[in-house]
Amino acid sequence: MIPQRIGLQGLRARPSRSLLSLRTPRTLRSITSTAQRFQDVFHAQTSDPSSSAILSSLKTPSRIPQTLTEKIVQRYSLGLAEGKVVKSGDYVTLSPHHCMTHDNSWPVALKFMSIGASKIHDKKQIVLTLDHDVQNKSETNLKKYSQIEEFAKKHGVDFYPAGRGIGHQIMVEEGYAWPGTMTVASDSHSNMYGGVGCLGTAMVRTDAASIWATGKTWWQIPPIAKVTLTGVLPKGVTGKDVIVALCGLFNNDEVLNHAIEFTGSEQTMRTLPVDDRLAIANMTTEWGALTGLFPIDSMLQAWMRAKATTAALFDGKDAAESRFSHARIDDLIQNQLVADKGATYAKSLYLNLSTLSPYVSGPNSVKVATPLRDLEAQNIKLNKAYLVSCTNSRASDLAAAAKVFKDASTSGKPAKIAPGVEFYIAAASIPEQEAAEDAGDWQALLDAGAKPLPAGCGPCIGLGAGLLEPGEVGISASNRNFKGRMGSPDAKAYLASPEVVAASALSGKISGPGWYEKPVGVEKVVLGEGNGIAEEDKAISIEEALDKLIAQADSIISSAEQDILGTSEAKEQSSDDTLTAILPGFPERVEGEIVFCDADNINTDGIYPGKYTYQDNVSVEKMAEVCMENYDPTFGSIAREGDILVSGFNFGCGSSREQAATAILAKKIPLVVSGSFGNIFARNSINNALMGVEVPRLVERLREHFSSQKVQEKTDVQEPEGNKESLDSPPPAKQASPAEEKVLTRRTGWTFLWDVKRSKVVITEGKGGPTWSQKVGELPPNVQEIIARGGLEKWVKGEIGGS
Repeated sequence: MIPQRIGLQGLRARPSRSLLSLRTPRTLRSITSTAQRFQDVFHAQTSDPSSSAILSSLKTPSRIPQTLTEKIVQRYSLGLAEGKVVKSGDYVTLSPHHCMTHDNSWPVALKFMSIGASKIHDKKQIVLTLDHDVQNKSETNLKKYSQIEEFAKKHGVDFYPAGRGIGHQIMVEEGYAWPGTMTVASDSHSNMYGGVGCLGTAMVRTDAASIWATGKTWWQIPPIAKVTLTGVLPKGVTGKDVIVALCGLFNNDEVLNHAIEFTGSEQTMRTLPVDDRLAIANMTTEWGALTGLFPIDSMLQAWMRAKATTAALFDGKDAAESRFSHARIDDLIQNQLVADKGATYAKSLYLNLSTLSPYVSGPNSVKVATPLRDLEAQNIKLNKAYLVSCTNSRASDLAAAAKVFKDASTSGKPAKIAPGVEFYIAAASIPEQEAAEDAGDWQALLDAGAKPLPAGCGPCIGLGAGLLEPGEVGISASNRNFKGRMGSPDAKAYLASPEVVAASALSGKISGPGWYEKPVGVEKVVLGEGNGIAEEDKAISIEEALDKLIAQADSIISSAEQDILGTSEAKEQSSDDTLTAILPGFPERVEGEIVFCDADNINTDGIYPGKYTYQDNVSVEKMAEVCMENYDPTFGSIAREGDILVSGFNFGCGSSREQAATAILAKKIPLVVSGSFGNIFARNSINNALMGVEVPRLVERLREHFSSQKVQEKTDVQEPEGNKESLDSPPPAKQASPAEEKVLTRRTGWTFLWDVKRSKVVITEGKGGPTWSQKVGELPPNVQEIIARGGLEKWVKGEIGGS
């Protein structure tokens, strides 16, 4: 019998043994305007940060169709102008429902105290958990844990000690991540909250400190992608297979830095229990997304009803005390948020679940996904297996793994893991482990020879016992298998569902339990762009064709205006509605010569070398000296004060080090322009008062103009026409020449001007060269204020100081 993979043993919710007392706590376009692309950063609202900090009314009618993401952000945005309807690309001042920090709570606390804060703005907003390094009993780690606990007690915020569970799981099972709300955490897997209809996203430590001190921070609403799921999951296929396939089959950054909204018919969504949704939402992080949001539908409502009933019957909590109460769920349903018909999405993708089979990710990359049957044929031997992490260590996951061993037992003797294989298990939380213990599943895994670990992150993040050694091969139900993530960089790591992990531990090689039943007629995975519904996709194609025609008409009209008028200044000045208010202390214009670093994916280590990251008291002069050193050692001698740094796409990817932004400022470069930015770098830039704007067209023009000289072949001598009568010799034949070596950093002689007030950039392609301009997104006053004050920390100081 195939196990029913429905969250928390069906829809049954386990009693939660709280360790501390907890509290409930398509815009219309002008015919003469040029169609604007999302990639133009600072496409934003005009908002007044000094206006009343009251949450936008939940009942405010929306004239512009909104996505579910936009509706939730609307609820948690402060200081919106009257009638303002937020949309993708807008910058908002955000007051999230909750903010969770984990082992990094102490660094956040130090930052919190360093900016002069002494009081948590809203105690009910903050949750502290300890989950990452729970196996570490060193004096240093225990001291840090003690400091975090004391800080929580002093300020009266909710705290969960080491061993209670992984923070993300706690946020879900304790009701902090509530459907229709926005909750953030200083951890990249905050996307998981989307599994219960809660918009979850990651924040950096400075943002967390800002929320602690003021209750708010800033956020830019990402481009939003709709992922339509069709069909139904076949037997033996899980939510983990869904997200592994999405990561591996849509592996060209289709959803990089997007907010994802999953949708599908009621029949389709009923085949995805909440636990599977949590796994999918969790790993949208690995897919490159900033959020992964599921609808608030009947499946979720049933799961919540079960949690509310359990809280009332077993925890002894009344409606006023419990976050899960039937009255609160009634209110949620009566005021249910759904995406509006006609809402605008940056892109649409689809996956037919009926065509999916079990998939395995790796080795060492989530962008490589292979059908299980293909890997089974390769006879890949294993050394270690892991059923750990917030992705797949709930009671239903433990039950699926236990069933593999129960089914393999003979004559009453428990089946054992294969010789030479180590199998590590850790529940996502204590309540999940208790549920597995009550069902006999935990003991079944122990009887098979599994090694238990405390509820926490452990091997998933390369901490504690059981890490991969050089040359070893491991398979895990966790979320990341980057090289070196779970131990040695010389090891190989695969990701799979709990049942495939268990079956692999049992057999000693990558294999499945044999539960998959292939539907008749299915030969390949069906997926692609659109909604997966031929009629709707045809309609979308027609709409896109019309948009393209309108854009072309816009371009023709704009060109004609420029030809007739010579300049578009009169047009731009004709409507004050298009002008952005400029705060005192913020420049109306930023101008300089372009220095071009011609590369994509320049990571933060290329910008600021890692060897300096954890050195204290590095001087500003030293930071300027080593800026971009790992990308190009000659950068320091080429770039000058006041230059505009222009680079390719995905600039600032990689780690979250803030020095990547501050080193550029130390070099006295005030503005970075790129085809696109890494999300964390974009946040750190504004948080540290470095301005940035995305202009993909500029990157393309620079590459067209300064591209390396192509290889030239030798040609015959050709005398120019009209030269025969002269005494001049004909020019020599062109000799064969190799392509020029790529120039990493180049002074271009081009100038870049950003007119902040008019949300426009003007580029002059060298002395006497052509000049062209392009509209870019608006830089709103709330972000101007952060930059003008010198960054988010100084802004927070001003807020708490009343200045």
